[in-house]
Amino acid sequence: MRDIESLADLWARRVEDPELARDLVDMRRKSSEDLADAFYRDLSFGTAGLRGILGVGTNRMNVYTVGRATQGLARYLNERFDAPSVAIARDSRNGGEAFVRRIAGVLAANGIRALVFPRIEPTPALSFAVRRLGCSAGINVTASHNPAAYNGYKVYGADGCQIASQAASDISAAIDAVDPFDDVRCMDLDDAVRAGLVSWIDDAVVDAFIDAVAAQSASDARGPLSVVYTPLNGTGLECVSRILERIGVSDVTLVEEQAVPDGDFPTCPYPNPETRGALERGLALCEETDADLLIATDPDADRVGAAVRHQGAYRLISGNEMGILLLDYLARARRDAQGGLDGCVAVTTIVSTSMVDALARAYGFELRRTLTGFKYIGRQIGLLETAGRASDFLFGFEESYGYLAGTHVRDKDAVVASMLICEMARDCRAQGRTLIDVLDGLYSRFGHVLNRTISVEFPGADGAATMHRIMEGLRASAPTRLGGLAVEKIVDYATGAPMPVVGGASCGAVYGREGSDHDSSHQVLPAADVIELRLEAGCKVIVRPSGTEPKVKAYVFAAAPTQGEAQALLERLDSAARMLLA
Repeated sequence: MRDIESLADLWARRVEDPELARDLVDMRRKSSEDLADAFYRDLSFGTAGLRGILGVGTNRMNVYTVGRATQGLARYLNERFDAPSVAIARDSRNGGEAFVRRIAGVLAANGIRALVFPRIEPTPALSFAVRRLGCSAGINVTASHNPAAYNGYKVYGADGCQIASQAASDISAAIDAVDPFDDVRCMDLDDAVRAGLVSWIDDAVVDAFIDAVAAQSASDARGPLSVVYTPLNGTGLECVSRILERIGVSDVTLVEEQAVPDGDFPTCPYPNPETRGALERGLALCEETDADLLIATDPDADRVGAAVRHQGAYRLISGNEMGILLLDYLARARRDAQGGLDGCVAVTTIVSTSMVDALARAYGFELRRTLTGFKYIGRQIGLLETAGRASDFLFGFEESYGYLAGTHVRDKDAVVASMLICEMARDCRAQGRTLIDVLDGLYSRFGHVLNRTISVEFPGADGAATMHRIMEGLRASAPTRLGGLAVEKIVDYATGAPMPVVGGASCGAVYGREGSDHDSSHQVLPAADVIELRLEAGCKVIVRPSGTEPKVKAYVFAAAPTQGEAQALLERLDSAARMLLA
């Protein structure tokens, strides 16, 4: 157990940042609980990098924890590359500019060239830049859709994907060997620029990114469409506005109070387009303008939420529903252009809707499932590229509102998704239909599969222990019935789970654990702390701890022939799943 007071004494002596020093004095005077949470551990570096609350302490995002992480990353890169370089971006969050300056200065002091976006940019632009500029790695300062109190530090590999588990483990080990005060080497940013170790990424890179997004357009049709758009005070405004203009969507009304980048997110404390609260201002403006469509991108513009006007009211479209709509749209477009989908590959995750299986069988494309995390989808694109089959990639999506068409980036891309959603909606309007009409048609054809994600937060050291207890309890004593349905099979992904490949003429090459591949009708997924309860009637519940937040999540899937039956099942399974997390 850590000596919290001794650590706090050390930081009090060594911290030079006056704001952090004041925060530490206040914390020690007011709250022993907050002090313990700030110092009980080092902020964990995992496959998503760092993510945490801004503030003073070893378990917080600040210039010292960011500097320590960057020093460890620099050692890792210098051991593996002759002349490493790193692309760096940030979103609109508080502290982002200071963190970028520290990151670039540490890299420069370690002889690593840093290429920095001069202003805020979306996550997909960073993924694009890593590959476009031939960088060894990328760093994005963002906490994605987390509340304003958070910031984060995502690390990307040379392939434009977030780093794999082994790389994360190696970098984490390098970070563990770094003292945040004595071992971190850092240059003044201006000195580093003059020395040629830090340079600014040219606007031409963003222009090329927009061109690459535009190349994914699936329709040349033009017609009226009225859109309300909110970037939720994040990075999406420039790129989304440019791409909508490129495809001829000009009737766009901005949610003005959410258009300006602002790390406090004053009108939207939880800027997550998965939640209705984040969309309230946009929905109100839709009512005022009678818009056809609402689109909302999260602060780093890798996720997008949408609502569509249908029968006089605005209906929110879930992440799974939009994934199915986009996949159906792109599959039809590819089939009409090529005459078929033989060899085409779509990729989704184990916690995404099973409706995608039905689409794969109906259209004849190959479906691969991965663990949760878009990096796994990105790696499937890389494997296709290595095999000379990059053009076979059709679409990838996560249920958490992340989508990708094209191979220009290796992360979810709300810019390309916003373009395609508007194209779909415009095509529907020209036919006198809405996206909800299309969705209802898919449900009628393939059955109703409803989904819900339950998140329960367990903060602090006690919370981490509780999360571990929940997962181990499920492993030791999983229920035999859930929500009145029999549990037919329990799949523990901790031992690596075989995952059937669906659809396709021959299923092609199937890829297994990170860094390996083999030919079979199954994927062997990497080990993960995930438990799946497969129930009768095609229903299931999947439980896993979040990789980025102190939460345990349960993904509930209810399948039935009718909407009413599926909804009733969903409510029963929701109640049962919440009991599992209690």
